[in-house]
Amino acid sequence: MRFPHPARGTRRLAAVAGGLVVATAVTLSGCSAPEPKEPAAETGDVELTFMNQSRGQEAALTQLAEQYGEETGVTVTIDSPGPADYLPKLQARAQSNSMPDIYSSFQATDMAPFYKAGWAMDLTSELEGDWSDDFSPAIIEMSTFEDGNNLDVPAGIYTVHWETQTYGFLVNPTLTGMTLDDAPATTEDFIDALASADEATGGFSVAASLTPQFLQAIVSNWLTDDEIAATFNGEESWEQDAWHDAFQVLVDMKDAGVIANGALVGGQDDNPNVETSFFTQAMGSIFDASPGVSVGLRTNPEFEDYFSVGIPAVDGGTEDPRSPGVPGKGAVINPKGEHPEEALAFVKWLTEPEQQAVFAEVGRILPTNPELLASGDVPTQLAGFASGVETVQVMSATFATDVRTAIVAEAQRVVLGEATIDEALANIQAAQDRVS
Repeated sequence: MRFPHPARGTRRLAAVAGGLVVATAVTLSGCSAPEPKEPAAETGDVELTFMNQSRGQEAALTQLAEQYGEETGVTVTIDSPGPADYLPKLQARAQSNSMPDIYSSFQATDMAPFYKAGWAMDLTSELEGDWSDDFSPAIIEMSTFEDGNNLDVPAGIYTVHWETQTYGFLVNPTLTGMTLDDAPATTEDFIDALASADEATGGFSVAASLTPQFLQAIVSNWLTDDEIAATFNGEESWEQDAWHDAFQVLVDMKDAGVIANGALVGGQDDNPNVETSFFTQAMGSIFDASPGVSVGLRTNPEFEDYFSVGIPAVDGGTEDPRSPGVPGKGAVINPKGEHPEEALAFVKWLTEPEQQAVFAEVGRILPTNPELLASGDVPTQLAGFASGVETVQVMSATFATDVRTAIVAEAQRVVLGEATIDEALANIQAAQDRVS
């Protein structure tokens, strides 16, 4: 995520928003990491450990690591503790000065403590050269921490990505009656199609934890990226008409009876549960991010007859709708490991077009390489998500944690009929005021 010089109050916002992050940063900063023990040339065989967060890319990453070992003699061990255990185990590794050579990048707010503690190589100079050709410019921009950013990370680029992540809808044509060739162009058409489907099977579901991204996507029908960022920074009101209209889409879905069971799916595993309902063909459509396709491949490899659509237009919108932008799967290189240069070489190899194609084919991961994306040679299930890459939102700020929590709670209350949109937005604004 790109973090420019903060507007007034932005730094204070981040300090409050990232309470857990700050606490973690203090802990990690207290560690004194070891210096490299010996130059690689004097150690003989090189062995690297890659700590992987993603189940969806595990098979492709393991295959590529084996191939790299055969080609170079460098052994790369893929350690995949699982997404729920990844961050706690990475923190434990940092606190015990036993960080892996390479580790998965994650949300900026979660990863910032590792960057500030010196556990991440600054890749800025590397990405200023030919290597940048392997990435869409937006991916590099979203990965850049600018001087004075609201997470207090030193200016630089600490992650490199072989996946582009966008948001949209996954659709089961059998359960909804929608087809890829005649996919709904507007939100209204999408709701009408769901309403016309068999009530027992054609429903729509979105995880409560994804409602901030859902609303951020819908509000792009009225707000520019800078205007959305201004709301996140507390410079514009959450009670403005555009956010009211975005919430209205949820109300319209509820009134049309297309939200499954009349509620958002909540709980700690809400999105995995939503994805499972779709990939086991119990749900007609879900809101999800592109990595959901790789999850589907693992959940039900036999289920192929579905497609994705990007963020649809809303009648009356004044802007072209755009997906929230998030750098997807990628890596951070530990500069204090025994073999940082060899780790960098492996990561560079992973981001070459040939290896990105393996990620796309084996893991159904949306690649970052512009040439691969332009070729149109991505699985049908990813095509809708791929359509959003060119216009993806490149934000200068993100949700404060308390605001995100408020959106999740208030969206559920609106869908359940326990609050009006005005009441929900007033409570979200109150959360923003507490951290601004």
